[in-house]
Amino acid sequence: MNSRRVLWSALGAIALAAVIGGAWIYSLPTAPSAVAPPAIAQDERDAMIAALKPPRRQRPLIAIIGINDATETTDYLLPYGILRRADVADVVTLATAPGPVTLFPTLKVEPHATTAEFDAQHPDGADYVIVPAMSRDDDPAALQWIRNQAAKKAIVIGVCAGAKVVGDAGLLHGKRATTHWYSIKELRGKHPTMRYVEDRRLVVDDGVATTTGITASMPMSLTLIEAIAGREKAKAVGRDIGLPDWDARHESDEFRFTRPFALTAIGNTAAFWAHERLGIELKEGVDEVSLALVTDAWSRTYRSQAVTFAHAAGAQQSRNGIRIYPDQVATNWPVERLLPAAGDRKPAEALDNALEGIAARYGTQTTDFVAMQLEYPRHRTTQ
Repeated sequence: MNSRRVLWSALGAIALAAVIGGAWIYSLPTAPSAVAPPAIAQDERDAMIAALKPPRRQRPLIAIIGINDATETTDYLLPYGILRRADVADVVTLATAPGPVTLFPTLKVEPHATTAEFDAQHPDGADYVIVPAMSRDDDPAALQWIRNQAAKKAIVIGVCAGAKVVGDAGLLHGKRATTHWYSIKELRGKHPTMRYVEDRRLVVDDGVATTTGITASMPMSLTLIEAIAGREKAKAVGRDIGLPDWDARHESDEFRFTRPFALTAIGNTAAFWAHERLGIELKEGVDEVSLALVTDAWSRTYRSQAVTFAHAAGAQQSRNGIRIYPDQVATNWPVERLLPAAGDRKPAEALDNALEGIAARYGTQTTDFVAMQLEYPRHRTTQ
């Protein structure tokens, strides 16, 4: 597992060696701010929606790109599942090379096509390109393809630390942008002409959009649905996924490297004897959004890794048509290490339920640690 993958599996672990060797941990803040941000002005909302209108097709074509060896689970699957659920666009998942995409920190999927196959089928390009976080920001094939799509007038959307990939593609020069809280300093350092915008989960500037951390892909997808098909359609999908109220508001100071965050990373890593593999059964028709949220959350505790199991080794097709490979072939799983299936629970509710389960199993500090990584605003109704 390369260093970038370790970083995104649990962001706090990057500080482990330095923390053990130094007393600076006591200078970290003990808690983040929790001040609710002000409402977004209507003219700002209108401008954002206008900037995200489909550039060409009445029914847009949306391509989600990943690299095969490691692309972030939730960044890749949430936009796909939510946008396919809305049925307002044609949505495809891509990889830079043939074969499955290993997502991190969990799941493996079969994309619909390679970028080369997509180009052959759609020489005029996509209307939107969604760029998740990847194990490397400078994959040559991914960068060149993103540049080519931007040149064909696709709107490029960097989800979470996918903003760093968008930046390395040369698309953030002079633009307003945001990213996952952990990557802000790095992004600003590499792209000094970029103008970081705080207190916004989604920032759009001249054909390029960026979001804050992982769970921002939910309101981003709903905002994109609104731009394509109108507010009422977006609200209907929002209710369907358990997110009836959303906008671009974000309290940036709520997400920062704190003393409890660092101590939880250290403590959970050090308790290696108590680490466990938790199983969740992979079934045909599983909701890929709920599955991604639940397995991603449980795999960020630094105490557990969520793995999927099925009766056979073949891929199972999800609710919205993406093939997911089980990690293990098994007919059952020890009940004490079995994660509940999402069932009919709405995706946002499935995530809340997972966080409650993490609190019950490992304590509230671990729940806060996971929510911080997911950049999930748990204490407000508007998400």
